[in-house]
Amino acid sequence: MRKTIDNIRSITVAVAIIAVILLVVWLYRSLGDARLEMGADDSIELTPTQIESIKAVGEWEFLSISTEELVDTTRKRLFKDDQLVRIYYGTLRLGVNMQQVKPGWIQQRNDTLFLTLPKVGLLDRNFIDEARTKSFFESGTWKAEDREALYKQAYRKMTAHCLTPTNLQTAEENARESFRKMLRSMGYKNVDIKFEK
Repeated sequence: MRKTIDNIRSITVAVAIIAVILLVVWLYRSLGDARLEMGADDSIELTPTQIESIKAVGEWEFLSISTEELVDTTRKRLFKDDQLVRIYYGTLRLGVNMQQVKPGWIQQRNDTLFLTLPKVGLLDRNFIDEARTKSFFESGTWKAEDREALYKQAYRKMTAHCLTPTNLQTAEENARESFRKMLRSMGYKNVDIKFEK
């Protein structure tokens, strides 16, 4: 009796195994080339909130240039000339003002973000530190208008020496790198950046 039960169990197990094999073969043939694949969608959609948070940065400095200028003026007199020599100090900050972006300044096409940033320029036009301005040499009597003329001369010189194509290009490159880092940290791998002309 025990042998018969063991034989029935063996036959049942064998039939079950054969049935499973036949089922697998049938499923394989009936499904043909259909395959189940799993993957992740890596695309990230740009949201209006993200656009506003980038724009809200306001003025973004990408290059700071500290400079000084020695300027002088001479007034001819009958016996002795009057001279005024002053040293002006200033820090010119180059960057972009995000409040100047135009509509459509940031767009997403497939997996790439396209940015058109405002032209790199001087962020603060009052860059001369008047508290540090010194009279290097002064002889004679000078009016406020004379000092204002020297201030304007120093301003023009500082602007000419610092707002060079090389410095503007350096600021643009720094801007590109900063924006790429920020957007990559937000999950955007491909970023194309250009500046308004």
